[in-house]
Amino acid sequence: MAEVMTVNQFAKRAGVAPHVIRYYARIGLLKPRRSGSGYKLFAVADVKRLHFIHRAKALGFTLDEIAEIFHESSHGKSPCPRVREIIRRRIDENRRALDELRALQRRMERAAAQWEEMPDGMPDGDTVCHLIEFLGDVETRKR
Repeated sequence: MAEVMTVNQFAKRAGVAPHVIRYYARIGLLKPRRSGSGYKLFAVADVKRLHFIHRAKALGFTLDEIAEIFHESSHGKSPCPRVREIIRRRIDENRRALDELRALQRRMERAAAQWEEMPDGMPDGDTVCHLIEFLGDVETRKR
């Protein structure tokens, strides 16, 4: 009979916390067998499946996308076209996010430079922090 492991044995062998194994089993990414006494049992092949999950997550795939990949594969379909589609979409999303982050960084740097020359102000009932309020006027005029 092939080697089987309990949740704790599997977690130790894979180098993850047992709750990770239980969670992946609960959402269907791992498919444990049940012992006669009801314990979840995992095979050595499940370690490979867990490594696949970790690799996919490291590439930015969500758990739902990983489940979709497993589903296509288990039904005899190549998931590769879908994997390419997902990664291309994620690359585009990341580029947009990076562009937005760069723009935010530039705004923050401009604000910090302007604020170095400005005195501290006290709230007067109409203002909270004149640094931000002033910057809003400057940014609005630039648009």
